[in-house]
Amino acid sequence: MSLEARFWHSRGRFVLDAQLQAPTRAVTVLFGHSGCGKSTLLHCLAGLERAAGRCRLNGTWWQHDERKLFVPTHKRRLGLVFQDARLFEHLSVAANLRYATRRSRAGAAEWNTVVELLGLGPLLRQTAPTLSGGERQRVAIARSLLARPEVLLLDEPLASLDAASKAAILPYLERLTAELAMPMVYVTHSADELVRLGNQVILMEAGRTLEAGPLETMLSRLDLPLAHREDASAVIAAQVQGWDEALHLSILRLGALQLRVPQIRPRVGQPVRLRVRARDVSLTLDPPGRTSILNVLPAQVLETAADSPGQHLVRLRIEDQILLSRISELSQRHLCLQPGMAVFAQVKSVALV
Repeated sequence: MSLEARFWHSRGRFVLDAQLQAPTRAVTVLFGHSGCGKSTLLHCLAGLERAAGRCRLNGTWWQHDERKLFVPTHKRRLGLVFQDARLFEHLSVAANLRYATRRSRAGAAEWNTVVELLGLGPLLRQTAPTLSGGERQRVAIARSLLARPEVLLLDEPLASLDAASKAAILPYLERLTAELAMPMVYVTHSADELVRLGNQVILMEAGRTLEAGPLETMLSRLDLPLAHREDASAVIAAQVQGWDEALHLSILRLGALQLRVPQIRPRVGQPVRLRVRARDVSLTLDPPGRTSILNVLPAQVLETAADSPGQHLVRLRIEDQILLSRISELSQRHLCLQPGMAVFAQVKSVALV
């Protein structure tokens, strides 16, 4: 079960020539610079812009030009969330949500689930103008879910929020992505949102689908732009092994290796995802002696590539996972790194995502 589409669309000088496959129980992120066609592709999926092509959800065609078939937006089982929440300003939060249930006839159980999932209980009696930006977006998402969609489309829902509001709403979106059994397509140009929410990535450039694949693979490919961004990162999976209460550290298991990170509170055995920035990984050919770096991991060089002027990227395998390291061109010349070489990766900082 998935959302599949292939579109061609021309608007002035801009041409969209893109395809998409968004699997169920996954967040597919449309990622790229402003103006690359992310929102246009999303609008074509929703039927808000008419493009040539085909689109189907779970085997049901929404558009098939050869069959002269086009299902209008209001007849598609989809939820839409935009940058602006588009709430009814004169209504309470509860009334905004009830508006969605009039057509969908969502019951009390669904209402309670959505309200709890997005933490809206304390806000139900408030009117829209009294809500913060993050609260408004949570209400907009809840309203979309209560319409009983089969796919959720989110067009840069955090773009208009300040940093504090984004930080407040992201945990709710993470819960949403973990619990909903439907495809979600999420448009953003924020690497933080990509890493925290995405499972699949469709990388877009100048109206075209440049490449698509799993998040971990797309982040670490040296032939793609993601690895050459200033905030280039890898995402790795680990398990909580235990805690060092005295030193306020958590001990994570990465295959046969251990990582020590600032204390987190998931239960022992719980899987966690970690973001490791390329600039936070340094390399040495020999085991380091006394060092302040807590995590020194044996690694194998898979690939190297020139980066920005004076910089070099190194793709590494640690156990069965991939890390990136950004080093200076001078360091690369000194170390003479080649594929297959054994090195030690010194990981200065790790972030839980």
